[in-house]
Amino acid sequence: MEYLNAFLCGGILCALGQILVDKTKLTPARILTGYVVAGVLLSALGLYEPLAKWGGAGATVPLTGFGHLLAKGVRRAVAVDGWLGVFTGGLTAAAGGITAAVVFAVLMALVFRPGGKR
Repeated sequence: MEYLNAFLCGGILCALGQILVDKTKLTPARILTGYVVAGVLLSALGLYEPLAKWGGAGATVPLTGFGHLLAKGVRRAVAVDGWLGVFTGGLTAAAGGITAAVVFAVLMALVFRPGGKR
């Protein structure tokens, strides 16, 4: 059942993104940014945590999940460090994922030699 929930949740989020691409004049960059902001807002309202529990990776892997992670990190850091946590919490919470993305991108660039065809 976990796999079905993850598939449904991630599929619905992707389908909504595709509808936005097809039916609006929003650029993909604005849609992606909107997904992160939506994750932050839904997390602030307490609505994303139940979705993440139900949808598992289908809710935490997409960009809305990144926004939720940032909001959760800020909330935790503010509780520990006060208002300084507003500036440090999001990056602290997401540091592992960001580092992994950069490391794997560099590895792939070394293996596959990116650049224009000559």
